Amino acid sequence: MCGLSGEIRFDGERPDLAAVERMSDRLAPRGPDGQGVWSRGAVALAHRRLKIIDLSERGAQPMTDARHEVTGVFNGCIYNYAELRAELQALGHRFLSTSDTEVVLNAYRQWGTACVDRFLGMFAFALVEHRTGRLILGRDRLGIKPLYLTRSAGRLRFASSLPALLAGGDVDTTLDPVAVHQYLSWHATVAAPHTIVSGVRKLPPATVRIVEPDGTCRDRRYWQPSYTRRPEHAGMSPSEWRDAVLDALRTAVSRRMVADVPVGVLLSGGLDSSLIVALLADEGQRDLATFSVGFESEGGDEGDEFRYSDLIAREFATDHHQLLVPSERVSTALDAAVAAMSEPMMSHDVVAFHLLSEQVAQNVKVVQSGQGADEVFAGYHWYPRLASAAREEEPDRYAETFFDRSHADLAAMLQPHMLAPDDVSDRFVREHMAAPGAETALDAALRLDTHVMLVDDPVKRVDNMTMDWGLEARVPFLDHELVELAAACPPELKLADGGKGVLKDAGRKLLPREVVDRPKGYFPVPAITHMAGPVLERVREALNAPEARRRGLFQDAYVAELLAAPDRHRTRRGANALWQVALLEIWLQTHGI
Repeated sequence: MCGLSGEIRFDGERPDLAAVERMSDRLAPRGPDGQGVWSRGAVALAHRRLKIIDLSERGAQPMTDARHEVTGVFNGCIYNYAELRAELQALGHRFLSTSDTEVVLNAYRQWGTACVDRFLGMFAFALVEHRTGRLILGRDRLGIKPLYLTRSAGRLRFASSLPALLAGGDVDTTLDPVAVHQYLSWHATVAAPHTIVSGVRKLPPATVRIVEPDGTCRDRRYWQPSYTRRPEHAGMSPSEWRDAVLDALRTAVSRRMVADVPVGVLLSGGLDSSLIVALLADEGQRDLATFSVGFESEGGDEGDEFRYSDLIAREFATDHHQLLVPSERVSTALDAAVAAMSEPMMSHDVVAFHLLSEQVAQNVKVVQSGQGADEVFAGYHWYPRLASAAREEEPDRYAETFFDRSHADLAAMLQPHMLAPDDVSDRFVREHMAAPGAETALDAALRLDTHVMLVDDPVKRVDNMTMDWGLEARVPFLDHELVELAAACPPELKLADGGKGVLKDAGRKLLPREVVDRPKGYFPVPAITHMAGPVLERVREALNAPEARRRGLFQDAYVAELLAAPDRHRTRRGANALWQVALLEIWLQTHGI
């Protein structure tokens, strides 16, 4: 829930409250239910509130603890906040609200930065110690909630989105060649701390940053599963693993029902979202609100999977809502979805999520979503090929399988000034895979995908698109205890049955076979896949715009080749190359860069 922003000065000046308020105004869609600003000394904090827990004004932010020692702003949800509240009360802490934000404040007072080790949830926060003027920034283990930063010699600003920082002003918006390289190599993913612009960085997941009043910083990385087999799991049979995964997922789904408002489910009809619905029904949820989206067919491709989502809705008697989007709506919805992006995201389902979120937000404020299961449980088609590699071969195999392009390909399409001096994307992968831990080649690939690629593509996509409509999305497959269990699960159990084998075994205990054993589906948006009609016109307009020509990001001959055959050029992963190139330019123009 919510959007946060703020500034800390290191030069003896007061914070620029006008800039902080501009940042907060840009975050208004994330928090339509309230707003607040607080300033003391060198620090100012602002907040936009989406009321999920403690709907009273006692839950408003910025919030100061009862002893006036710490003030903070918080985005997300601490699912075990009630248990932590009781523990803190027993330790003598006083509470003035029933919000999870106040639990964060008192937990920091009690345990310092180690408080994050006790949090079960998704979160980004900024806390100010009144006595020292120290600023504490924190982000959850899987990076579900975002936190962007921009720094100059005299100050640091932070916000829940990159466009909010741009609204504050005084940001270096030159393009970051490392980020451009990653974007075009990794299907639009840019790994923390980079963003597409040089002047903005991301706080990495599972990180607490301590910012001293003089501007010095230190980070604490507080969580990383080992991706090795654990002694306590020795001798477990496949059925025991299935039951352990199902129990952990049941716990994760149950935790994410914590709210003072109703919680629904985004139901694609695939295994992952169907399991969420089944587990909630098994726990006694009745008339659960579920939501599905589909699109008109184009070029012979089906645009919806309603037959599967309808089957699950009937099976578990949900209050089901179905949205069918005509093709002409895709082009008109595209610009709004791009405006909601904190960073450029090329996946077709970004438009689907934005349109779906608009409809869902008219019914509920919170939904559960199935994102993350494919990375956590090895569901993608390329994992068997990676698993067969020797460890020394694994980075090359990963690049052959996952990368959209090679460094040489980038040299042929980018203007020389935008090409990173070496193959930074390949080097990143090699260094990540060589890090300690990760027992097998598959373990190394899953660690990279879960803690880097997932964070800055699917997870970011869901947060951006839902929060633009004041809708909070919760992702039980990224419950950190479930991720730890999956990381320890033997690779052969995850690879079984065409991928996600252990999860499919769990699904067969609860779901119709035709859902568990169906071919893997994606969020199809045929109008974008085939560059149809108005979408293609929007792409041409962006690439021929004066801003694009001034920027000189891509070589003219390459762009002309793509536009001459819009549906022919594909990346190594099968993505439409024109769409990836154009989306970056559309995003830059939309955000005034």
